[in-house]
Amino acid sequence: MINKWNYLTLTSDQTAKKESLAKELGISPILAHLLVQRGIKSFDQAKQFFRPQLSDLHDPFLMNDMDKAVARLNAALQKKEHILIYGDYDVDGTSAVALVYKFLQQFSSNIGYYIPDRYGEGYGISHKGIDFAAENGYKLMIALDCGIKAIEKIDYAKTKGIDFIICDHHVPDDKLPDAIAVLDAKRVDSTYPYDQLSGCGVGFKFMQAFAQNNNIKFSDLTPLLDLVAISIASDIVPITGENRILAHYGLKQLNSNPSVGLKAIIETCGLIDKDITISDIVFKIGPRLNASGRIETGNESVELMTTNDPVIARRKSGEINQYNQTRKDLDKNITEEANSALQACTNLSDRKGIVVYNKEWHKGVIGIVASRLTEEYYRPAIVLTRTDDLATGSARSVPGFDIYKAIDHCRDLLENFGGHTYAAGLSMKVEKVAEFTKRFEDYVAKNILPEQMVPTIDIDEELSFKEITPKFIRQLKLFSPFGPDNAKPTFCTKNVSDYGTSRLFGREMNHLKLELIDKDSQNIMNGIAFSQQKHINYVKSRNTFDIAYSIEENNYNGGNYTQLLIKDIKTEGNEQ
Repeated sequence: MINKWNYLTLTSDQTAKKESLAKELGISPILAHLLVQRGIKSFDQAKQFFRPQLSDLHDPFLMNDMDKAVARLNAALQKKEHILIYGDYDVDGTSAVALVYKFLQQFSSNIGYYIPDRYGEGYGISHKGIDFAAENGYKLMIALDCGIKAIEKIDYAKTKGIDFIICDHHVPDDKLPDAIAVLDAKRVDSTYPYDQLSGCGVGFKFMQAFAQNNNIKFSDLTPLLDLVAISIASDIVPITGENRILAHYGLKQLNSNPSVGLKAIIETCGLIDKDITISDIVFKIGPRLNASGRIETGNESVELMTTNDPVIARRKSGEINQYNQTRKDLDKNITEEANSALQACTNLSDRKGIVVYNKEWHKGVIGIVASRLTEEYYRPAIVLTRTDDLATGSARSVPGFDIYKAIDHCRDLLENFGGHTYAAGLSMKVEKVAEFTKRFEDYVAKNILPEQMVPTIDIDEELSFKEITPKFIRQLKLFSPFGPDNAKPTFCTKNVSDYGTSRLFGREMNHLKLELIDKDSQNIMNGIAFSQQKHINYVKSRNTFDIAYSIEENNYNGGNYTQLLIKDIKTEGNEQ
């Protein structure tokens, strides 16, 4: 599939702002262009963007029900009630549980935690979890990264004499659960200035409010910011506003003084002595922490993230690393089976959405498989398996298409669902899978735009190699941390050619290691292009071609040099 290159241009007003910012800040017009693209229009806004400050975090009491949540927590601690911290089994949920549990442990010995079993209980608050709390004398449950739709479960907890505080970031229904407090900035009546926090981020704001109310220094909270950074990266929430501040300082904590458990997983990932980035969390740390909940139980991730014993941390990290290898094997096999099933469909090219179901597939990896199908076919994809008498699944989408709305359109067929614009979970009776598939695909066909089904690379600016100077790279680093809504800039350079040393590499010789020169400057740049071996003959022919890339720092073997991570190569005849 050929990628479409979308050049991000500025309006005349934006161009004027770009020129003004370049002059005021003493940066290149290219970098000023990037600032304007991110909605930054003034010197003060640029200063706030380049120098995030914890003092710019919002007052947590601006969040609806925060006063009620803090009052109930204070009362529970004063009465020495038993408090159960309950969270989802993914990275966002387990990191949230670890954060709140670690912080509150300082003030009470009556704190416990509970992570539901993905297979026995499913997503969200469970009857089993509530029964566990009742049987063990817990009077208050704090739900993290789940609970916003748990109306019946909260009512059930009341019959057991248990109060709930819900800390969630998913989209609620019109009716909220009848909990003591519902902390969720996506509430329709929300008064909070920022609605893109992770589940762990909401938990952090709760602890910030508790600390503020009890005259506890904010600096007592900052060691927990490494957990917030883990959640922001892993849950793929926008790195804007308050999330940018939390991610910035969370990465600082992760790089300078991570918790004992996170230090162990960093070692397992081979990231010691490396400047850990959001990308490292997304591709290395997050998948390992997620693997325990996918293969065994999310409790193990919480144990790792809360331990202060290096020996336990190393052992747990090793076990989790093994779960991740098992996860990779399952992911590969199920993806191949799903691809085979799709290739057998006679009308695949006409389908705007994808739904695949196999009762034998492992529930723990179907979200990953859905992501792979979305990437492969560039269609919204839902992967379903069977859990007891229900078909349960995960949904992923392409940029610009709201898969949550598509699923909501079929809600009368569902037992449960929840999620975000681009990712969701759902369950239904097995006999309804066929009707759901038809309704979902019909909705997608009527609502998806043709351009949303074409893989697109947004090009921020065209560069000459001579513009990639050490000063330019230093200033570019100030744009980090990168992630959703603050993507690492993608540049293009046209009419480049092989310097004569480009070659294939990798176990399967399917990657390109490039040394390139451009037509204008004759400067030489190193580049790497993963899974683009098809271009090797063209590259070696010394013909010119265009490249789209991000600029990386390579620290391999203790070195430090600039490298282009090449996302796409356009040769003569495949331009768009």
